Amino acid sequence: MIRIDDVISTVTDNRPQADVDLIRRAYLFSALHHKGQTRASGEPYLIHPLEVAQILAEMRLDEVSVSTGLLHDVVEDTLVDLDTIREQFGDEISMLVDGLTKIAHISDLSKERQQAENVRKMVLAMITDVRVVLIKLADRLHNMRTMQYLKPEKRARISQETLDIYAPIAHRLGMGKMRSELEDLAFQNLHPDEYKRLAKEVDARRPELEAALDNIKGTIESKLRENEVPFVRVEGRVKRLFSLWKKLNKQKIRLEQVYDLIAARIITPNDKKNCYLALSVVHDIWTPVPERFKDWIGIPRDNLYQSLHTSVIAGGGQAFEVQIRTEEMHHIAEEGVAAHWKYKESALGTHDDDESLDELRRTVERLLLPLVETTEANENSEDFLESLKLDLFPKDVYAFTPMGKVMQLPRGATPIDFAYAVHSAVGDTCTGAKINGRIVPLRTEIKNGDVVEILTTQNSHPGSDWLNHVVTSRARSRIRHWISLQQRQESIDLGRKLLEREAERFRVTAKKLLSNEQEMKRIANDYGLSRAEDLLASIGYGKTLPRNVIAKHLGPERFAELDPEKRQETRISSGVKAVRKFIGLGDDAIVVKGVDNLLISRARCCNPLRGEEIIGYISLGKGVVVHNRRCKNVNQLMVNRDRIVEVEWAKTDREEIQSVQILATTENRTGMLAGITNAIAEIKTGIRDARANVSKDDIGLIEVTVEVYDKKHLDKVVGAIRHVPGVIAVERVNT
Repeated sequence: MIRIDDVISTVTDNRPQADVDLIRRAYLFSALHHKGQTRASGEPYLIHPLEVAQILAEMRLDEVSVSTGLLHDVVEDTLVDLDTIREQFGDEISMLVDGLTKIAHISDLSKERQQAENVRKMVLAMITDVRVVLIKLADRLHNMRTMQYLKPEKRARISQETLDIYAPIAHRLGMGKMRSELEDLAFQNLHPDEYKRLAKEVDARRPELEAALDNIKGTIESKLRENEVPFVRVEGRVKRLFSLWKKLNKQKIRLEQVYDLIAARIITPNDKKNCYLALSVVHDIWTPVPERFKDWIGIPRDNLYQSLHTSVIAGGGQAFEVQIRTEEMHHIAEEGVAAHWKYKESALGTHDDDESLDELRRTVERLLLPLVETTEANENSEDFLESLKLDLFPKDVYAFTPMGKVMQLPRGATPIDFAYAVHSAVGDTCTGAKINGRIVPLRTEIKNGDVVEILTTQNSHPGSDWLNHVVTSRARSRIRHWISLQQRQESIDLGRKLLEREAERFRVTAKKLLSNEQEMKRIANDYGLSRAEDLLASIGYGKTLPRNVIAKHLGPERFAELDPEKRQETRISSGVKAVRKFIGLGDDAIVVKGVDNLLISRARCCNPLRGEEIIGYISLGKGVVVHNRRCKNVNQLMVNRDRIVEVEWAKTDREEIQSVQILATTENRTGMLAGITNAIAEIKTGIRDARANVSKDDIGLIEVTVEVYDKKHLDKVVGAIRHVPGVIAVERVNT
């Protein structure tokens, strides 16, 4: 078990001038207030802040950071308030603890919104003081290391959040070592069966792989000495399990087809010319793979990462990767901004703590500025979280303006993304683009080294189809903003016309009602809206019936007296129910929260199953169309949040059968189809159709249509197929 003396010893080894008294006071304060508290493992809670402090000490952070690691949970999990922290430890530590403390009193919000608001708070805090994010990452790392004691649902939720938010933030800060551990731990918790299966496969080949690595390292060392190229050491590694699993699933390939399953790394003295000399030696020994060379030294990644990457083919056709970097580049690749800070400090010997912290702050501000812009641009918490995830993807495409300015963009970026990266006004008025002097469609994917010229017209505006061709949050936010404004105005105009028409039927003077601002605002407030315009927009979107607005205006007695359709109401309600029953959506299938008698249908693009998270969208003429929340089309629907309604699966004892298509990617060998259908039959699941094909890459593609009751049933079927020998990947097919 870690002790405070171990933490202090690590701090003083790295920073002899550190104020250890501050750390001891923080430890005693934390021990006092966490006394009696235990973790899910049954161990004293104090172990957690001690472990976090040790991780921070190993990162060579200052005593303020280490002390904050000891105190980071006291405000959130004990009766201590921030004022007490400020009195005992000063403003600096108080501010850091505040940035790390989750927002209280938001229990009425969904878990997703709580997550979004807490991440928003952390992002804003870490731009004020960069140590907030480093302490948070240390906190998350220790929590991930001790996840085995939590319930499976909580493990899955925290692991997914780690993959979505914290591992990408570590990557953005260049902290490769921490990112790798976070990803592998999350993978182990989210997909335990696949983790064990892949680990078993890799372990079975490990002796062979390590022997190959020893041979490769020996050859490189010998040739470098022979050519008098200086080097510090040559390392070898087998690809990480999470990274390997992602590649296998994305490319639908087998383990032996992975180019970079093993890799050698050459560390040279701190002169980048040695890297290029080493590269020429490697290419003399083995044949390089075309288009598999990356020069991250000439054009460093935005997270400070620098290295040369090349894939080569050895004798016998074995492919592997070679990475070449200097010692300084290696420190930065492993530990990111923290390593950058400490390396400069030790190498130059002239930085005091304040200067080092200022340098670190400037570096991190540059790296995290897009995240802060995302935070400030998205008022809605769901939009913010989605945009943040987009911004955290690694930026690997480097394109140029006609004037030679380098623009960094995510993989898959299009000229629309490029236009918005140049300036919002350029994006809003974009009408076309030239890549390398040729006019191309706006959906064209930009490649490394492309010269992109954006064509604009003053009166042009974004189109809704642009959302299908952008990957950056900046472009997506601007397009959504424009479309939302346009659709809102259209909905207000439509709502006004619908209300005028309904007013005429009740012999109410529409002009008089609409011009009565006080009355319209009163009715709007009854619906939880603040302005008359919001009420008209709600009518136009279909969320509020104009008939009900007239009822609120007239009052119950007067409304009943003037109602021209009183006798028809029962007939209409019965008709709606009959239609719903006819299309297979009885009253007990899906319901809109708080609203009756709405026509509901399931979206054909995702065909949601009972048990899946669902979302409703008001579609003119189709009623409420229900999508799976993970449906690829939901992001586009979110442009107009006024049309989104809350829907839920109603409680029912009736089991509803749905047909679902499943695609299994397999090895091309005899008996695969029979093995899969037998596995499905063994769990007593009906099969409506099954067919097999072979791809151009000699991979088996087996499509099976099964009858399932709900998501749990589908997961059981998918699990059964995955366990069939020879199956590479399994996925649900949405039409």
